[in-house]
Amino acid sequence: MATSKKSTAKKSASRKAISKESAARKSASKKTASKTAAKKSTSKKSTRTYDPSVGERVGEEMDKMKAGTLRSGGGSGKKVTNPKQAIAIALSEKRREGARVPPNPNE
Repeated sequence: MATSKKSTAKKSASRKAISKESAARKSASKKTASKTAAKKSTSKKSTRTYDPSVGERVGEEMDKMKAGTLRSGGGSGKKVTNPKQAIAIALSEKRREGARVPPNPNE
């Protein structure tokens, strides 16, 4: 009976040691994570990629699409039903006007 008490005491002591080690690791990883997050946020200033007027144009084109009056300009003149297509039309029109819009990745 004395041996079983000793073995349970050893097990509980080892469990406590393991839990202390894991807690120390967790706190250390949290500290390094917060430091890297702080560095990332301060290192880059935010700049707009799109001109503010582009958002307005996209909204107008979406309204036209929902009303059923937006047509594609690729020669077919079919009605536009896909929202992504309406956004693409608005962006291409703003590019032609000279607004600040990233270049088309497909061209």
